[in-house]
Amino acid sequence: MSDKIEVENVGQPGKSYRVDAAKYAEMRKAVLTVTPAEAPGITPAQIIDTVKPHLSEALFPGGETAGWWVKCVQLDLEAKGVLKRAPKAPVRLWKA
Repeated sequence: MSDKIEVENVGQPGKSYRVDAAKYAEMRKAVLTVTPAEAPGITPAQIIDTVKPHLSEALFPGGETAGWWVKCVQLDLEAKGVLKRAPKAPVRLWKA
């Protein structure tokens, strides 16, 4: 059985979810690698496209489920104040 980690969701304050720790850690590292430090930032779709080369085939074969994991990590990092979101659409993210 794999280890789990608790993640938050910026859209659901006070609620947490348990997800695979290894996949979370790898995706977190990849998301932080490709996300710029300053506004205007990068869109979630751009993050999904650019993280794939940073992921191991063992955890994300062929980039499978990368979109779900990017969103999971994005919402958790926003909740923790690691990522900032532009105040108006479209969604653009950068490091806090």
